[in-house]
Amino acid sequence: MVNLLALVAINVAKPASFKYLSTSRMAHFTYFYLMNIDIIAEIEFRTARSGGSGGQNVNKVETMVEGRWNVDASLLVGDAQKILIHQRLANKITGEGLLLVKSQTARTQLDNKANVVEKMNQLVNQSLIKKKIRIATHPSKAAKERRIEGKKRNAFIKQQRSKINKGDY
Repeated sequence: MVNLLALVAINVAKPASFKYLSTSRMAHFTYFYLMNIDIIAEIEFRTARSGGSGGQNVNKVETMVEGRWNVDASLLVGDAQKILIHQRLANKITGEGLLLVKSQTARTQLDNKANVVEKMNQLVNQSLIKKKIRIATHPSKAAKERRIEGKKRNAFIKQQRSKINKGDY
């Protein structure tokens, strides 16, 4: 159940087609290919009575849905991805390795189930996205000069706002 869009880490030598990468860098890179992992097949659902809107229906029908996904036993993600998921979703994963998500916003169990699936897929896919590394840059000489000119202009404007003393004119 893998669409052609989740992040798969592959350690390979740098191909010649990647011209934008500098040749002076390391010989091996970790590439991530964007994919959407759909984990609905491995989610275990539990229901319970929920609070909120619904009137008398709230006391009778189990509309709250809780989704549990065993990250460690999953066949949809690789070992490297499991480590990333555990690191980035640590506050949502239980001691047994289950990713827990619940929904009780909708009035029907079916809508809440759809919300759980959407939230879980979004959480998993977001946790697998590699963060872009910030490259430190320095301001150009022209930018530094513009900054100094702006500071001088502001200083002059503020100086003009001051009171005029008898000895100044």
